[in-house]
Amino acid sequence: MTTSGSQPRPSDGEDLGGAERDGAPHATATAALLAGAAALGGFLFGYDSSVINGTVDALQGKFGLSDFAVGFVVSSALLGCAVGAWFAGPIGDRIGRVRVMLIASALFVISSVGSALAFNAVDLTAWRLVGGLAIGAASVIAPAYIAEIAPANLRGRLGSLQQMAIVLGIFAALVIDYVIARVSDGGASGTFPWGGDAWRWMFASATVPAVLYGVIALTIPESPRYLVKRRRTAEARRVLLRVMGHGDVDAKIREIVRSIAEDRPVRLGDLRGNRLGLLPIVWVGILLSVFQQFVGINVIFYYSSSLWQAVGFSENDAMLTSVINSIVNVAFTLVAIALVDRIGRRPLLLAGAAGMAVSLGTLTVCFATAPVVDGEPHLGTVAGPIALVAANVFVASFAATWGPVVWVMLGEMFNNFIRASALAVAAAAQWIANWVITTTFPGISGFSLGLAYGLYTLFSVLALLFVMRAVPETKGRELEDMDKLAGPRAHA
Repeated sequence: MTTSGSQPRPSDGEDLGGAERDGAPHATATAALLAGAAALGGFLFGYDSSVINGTVDALQGKFGLSDFAVGFVVSSALLGCAVGAWFAGPIGDRIGRVRVMLIASALFVISSVGSALAFNAVDLTAWRLVGGLAIGAASVIAPAYIAEIAPANLRGRLGSLQQMAIVLGIFAALVIDYVIARVSDGGASGTFPWGGDAWRWMFASATVPAVLYGVIALTIPESPRYLVKRRRTAEARRVLLRVMGHGDVDAKIREIVRSIAEDRPVRLGDLRGNRLGLLPIVWVGILLSVFQQFVGINVIFYYSSSLWQAVGFSENDAMLTSVINSIVNVAFTLVAIALVDRIGRRPLLLAGAAGMAVSLGTLTVCFATAPVVDGEPHLGTVAGPIALVAANVFVASFAATWGPVVWVMLGEMFNNFIRASALAVAAAAQWIANWVITTTFPGISGFSLGLAYGLYTLFSVLALLFVMRAVPETKGRELEDMDKLAGPRAHA
């Protein structure tokens, strides 16, 4: 605990102004490399959460699962995610961001191996929960670390690397699933050439990036804000010299010292306010997280192979369609990275919500009006291509806006005093919302795909209204100034 009487001081016998600073281009490259290394946790987040996509039908057949049981097994990791996200912030404040990354790497490895060796749905669920702890921890630590090492003028683009890593992880998982299914005798339910069920190799493949994540985490420095908080000012200064390149490093350290002068262990009481018991900015973070999931984006990445098979596609075509969705996801995340620091966060969120509402509405009409054959809706020669285009427009709209921008804002919108606890709450809300959508989709879609996508359309419209009325702009602000934020209505 650091109080105003025992603040870490930037001048305890050390010359903070005498070192030669890196040039701006070199410092920018250094900041990007450190952010990219931290964002590898996002790659594992995307990979581990989406690798199950290609296994869903195989698991249902292998273990004889009902629609509800399938939804629970698929979404079980998300319960672990909520717990991991909840505790990662406080643990990161105690032992450091990098050590949390190392713990997450170990949990990823354990989960991958355990899931590959699962002998029934119960222990598979347990191993997925372990993986969820790692995903949740990575989802909090990576954006926090990136926000804390990134200069303000680069923070949006570097923060977007987290989402870029997530979508690359999703893409890699779907490609690996597709390749394993193609080379196996009998698809995902068949036998892999090296022996064993193909779906087991899909889970096992996650061990490779998990080990790589741990190795890379050993090479990056700690967050300067964590170092200052622990009175390791000389180390913090060295890190800041590497990522700032120009500007007054001493002044930056003094700003950090000032912002954490009254810092203390994370407490939920710090989030209390006059808006239904919480500070307004905390509600903004929670609702951004919830809407990001309630539009149904993860239905595409968890169930798309099963979804397209349900409306008449073959297994190979359904998996290939999922890979195409993922390529669109990657491409439009690059668009977000290019735009987030140029036009701001709010305009992207507004445009994305509008695009998602239109595309989801189109999917709703396609699925609701499709003729039912043998109990399943079958898209015809007209509705099929329209649905494919609408699905990709939906993914593009999300990837260019809500996917990366929400993570950028969660990493930067809270002031230093409440950041860890507020980010933990918002991320936990996101995982719970993800769990609700993922668990309920098989049951709702079994009753009516049109109903499922109609609900997601409604939430997209509500997200648009929410951003218009309540979400502030954070572009270009220093983290130490975030407590001055006001919503658009206040500015008006």
